[in-house]
Amino acid sequence: MSRRTSTLPRRPEAGTVAAELAGVSYSVDGKPLLHQVSLDVRAGEVLALAGPNGAGKSTALALLAGDLTPDEGEVRVLGAPLRKWSTVDLARRRSVLPQQHTVTFPFTVGDVVRMGRTPWAGTPNEAEDDAAVARALAATDLTEFAGRRFTTLSGGEQARAALSRVLAQDTGVLLLDEPTAALDLRHTEEVLAVAAARAAAGDAVLVVLHDLGLAAAHADRVALLSAGRLAALGPPADVLTEQLLGEVYRHPVEVFAHPRTGRPVVLPYRSAPPGEPALPGRPAESGRPALPYRPAEPGEPAESSQPAQPAEPAQPGQPAESSQPAQPAEPAQPGQPAESSQPAQPAEPAQPGQPAESSQPAQPAEPAQPGQPAESSQPAQPHRPAEES
Repeated sequence: MSRRTSTLPRRPEAGTVAAELAGVSYSVDGKPLLHQVSLDVRAGEVLALAGPNGAGKSTALALLAGDLTPDEGEVRVLGAPLRKWSTVDLARRRSVLPQQHTVTFPFTVGDVVRMGRTPWAGTPNEAEDDAAVARALAATDLTEFAGRRFTTLSGGEQARAALSRVLAQDTGVLLLDEPTAALDLRHTEEVLAVAAARAAAGDAVLVVLHDLGLAAAHADRVALLSAGRLAALGPPADVLTEQLLGEVYRHPVEVFAHPRTGRPVVLPYRSAPPGEPALPGRPAESGRPALPYRPAEPGEPAESSQPAQPAEPAQPGQPAESSQPAQPAEPAQPGQPAESSQPAQPAEPAQPGQPAESSQPAQPAEPAQPGQPAESSQPAQPHRPAEES
């Protein structure tokens, strides 16, 4: 029989491993979701767990939480295997924020947050319940919502209330599964600032994030999962590279340093819209070749920076297809506009009542016959016959 304990935990020392997966594999119905994954969460840091959909992020978090049992390998919390801890002991050492927040009874927000204090019932820490709940509500900007029923809140407000419960639990290890998924810009930044503050106070924080920009900006380390395997683990600048992210996400990305913080900024690579001028000193396509797995959509201009071959002269009524000078065209027939902006060849003198076909000076013509308008050497005005001599 495994040994269990009911002693109150001590906070882990900064830099020590607070929770870890050691060579863990996990499958469902014969399909492997994680394969030989080893990663650790250290006291005093924020570890971001990132990767494409289906990479195994939530599975890894559930294994660390003790909600799942690995097929191979071992999960440890504060240096001991999970099987050592009773349910209450584990709840005093790690807190978990799941993706879904389901409350079926009409509890108030204050009631939901106070549920996080349940593991401390009957211990000296119970005296801190009121203060812990108040701090948690303030940290998530929900103090004024304490009397509201949880079921009346928006999705983002419910997510913040659920996070408040985790904060009120006040453990040394926080496991947060996509805490920013339903939040607006302001509350996203505030939640990740809270996670950073808890890490600065000595807690170990693991947060699952889809937004690589948030991971780069707020995490001390990033664990990148791909198809159930650990692709990389380390500081954001080492893990979030264009080559690695392009391979893992199967989409080209751009990574550059933030001009003020120096942290990596990660953006999906996008071609410049057709006709939009490039920024000064930057080519329109950034000199980056298109990847073969991103074929152009129907009607989408080609992304190649190679110059186009000169096209054939456009037919009458059809715009030119190239910026190359068109070949001189034949003189337009009466009533037909000229096909090119290039000077036309001198045409025959206009017949009586016919306007000149070109704005270029006409060649000297024979003296006008009686009753025929004179052909001036000046450019003729459109549709204005000359006076009789």
